[in-house]
Amino acid sequence: MGICVGLQALFDGSQEDPDVPGLGLIPGQLKKFDASDKSVPHIGWNSARALDESQSLWGLRSNSKYYYVHSYAAPHEEGVLEKDGWTVARARYGNEDFIGAISKDNIFATQFHPEKSGTAGLRVISAFLNSQRLQPLPVNALAHSIQDGLTRRVIACLDVRTNDSGDLVVTKGDQYDVREKGAASGGAVRNLGKPVDMAKRYYEQGSDEVTFLNITSFRNCPLADTPMLEILRLTSETVFVPLTIGGGIRDTVDTDGTKVPALDVATMYFKSGADKVSIGSDAVLAAENYYASGRKLTGTTAIETISRAYGNQAVVISVDPRRVYVPSPDSTAHHVIQTAFPGPNGEQHCWYQCTIKGGREGRDMDVIQLITAVSAMGAGEILLNCIDKDGSNSGFDLELINDVKANTEIPVIASSGAGNPGHFEEVFERTSTDAALGAGMVSSPLFFFLHFW
Repeated sequence: MGICVGLQALFDGSQEDPDVPGLGLIPGQLKKFDASDKSVPHIGWNSARALDESQSLWGLRSNSKYYYVHSYAAPHEEGVLEKDGWTVARARYGNEDFIGAISKDNIFATQFHPEKSGTAGLRVISAFLNSQRLQPLPVNALAHSIQDGLTRRVIACLDVRTNDSGDLVVTKGDQYDVREKGAASGGAVRNLGKPVDMAKRYYEQGSDEVTFLNITSFRNCPLADTPMLEILRLTSETVFVPLTIGGGIRDTVDTDGTKVPALDVATMYFKSGADKVSIGSDAVLAAENYYASGRKLTGTTAIETISRAYGNQAVVISVDPRRVYVPSPDSTAHHVIQTAFPGPNGEQHCWYQCTIKGGREGRDMDVIQLITAVSAMGAGEILLNCIDKDGSNSGFDLELINDVKANTEIPVIASSGAGNPGHFEEVFERTSTDAALGAGMVSSPLFFFLHFW
């Protein structure tokens, strides 16, 4: 059984590196997705549909979705591999058909990740372990089918930090202030629950991914004993969707004075169960150096080293921009949009300034400059926050999202401002965002609604 690159290695070769041959068990070459009409990498939930939908190939069902994350794929031409005895489950991304799963004799491989595909993926693993290659589908599994193509994702975000008693809790802040208001609360850290328990609850409610943002530095413990590592290990035991970790992914110094590269920090998180790491402030600083050097890549930034080792799809850039209103486009050198929400003095234009240190410090860089730089470095996804919307519960900044989507080929996750399910519906209807993220929304009906919307 091969998974993701395990499937790709079975082919003759790939455009990713033409000089490296594959195993040649399956004839054909892998090709990179065309980015002219869609985001690349292909990240999210898609189908894997066999030609005979009355049969289940290794537990695959046409009314299920599976989690994919890749830039290269094996194109599917109906009948070509089938005439040699291969059974193929096809997937579609944009206008491109590719192989989602393939089987013959004792070989089975999936382009998707069954171990990150929830109940549907666990069914596939179980079928393989029990040698159930082909089986008739139950009647209820034939009752309806789903549309081919990528499903836009709903992501649960958990802000994790230590409270005043030293316990790790999930919290939520208004403009990054996570303490309760009012004399009765004593200014305690807002506590929404325990990280592992809440992650499991979101998974069971239908969240497509779970993101942990570590907003505590943990400066007083060795890196190998960072509490977030244990949270990831425990979460991975019961949560079978992708996990992202953000906070502290940078070159650092351990408590014993040892210098630890960002790649080693990321590796600890990956080995503990993370699928992606999110980089924030360090990405802005790296982008500043990129432009200062005349757009030269050093090969030493956290983005470059991690993406080179684990692939672009493993690196998410968390962007924290805020609006800066200007009287006219000519009054600034930055990328400007015309806004339907005038500034304090009636300004009709604004640009989005990148910030660092949790939004506390603005930099002379706009959001498009940052995304252009990190894309060149190897970032695979953008987590697009908005400081003006954070904690407002007023909905996403649709103008920002549409502008960024128009200026990048890599996937974008809309974040900041969600206060009710209608805001997710709105962002999916009025923008082409690839995913939307919500934090601090703990009621069960939310993700039940979104999962079926």
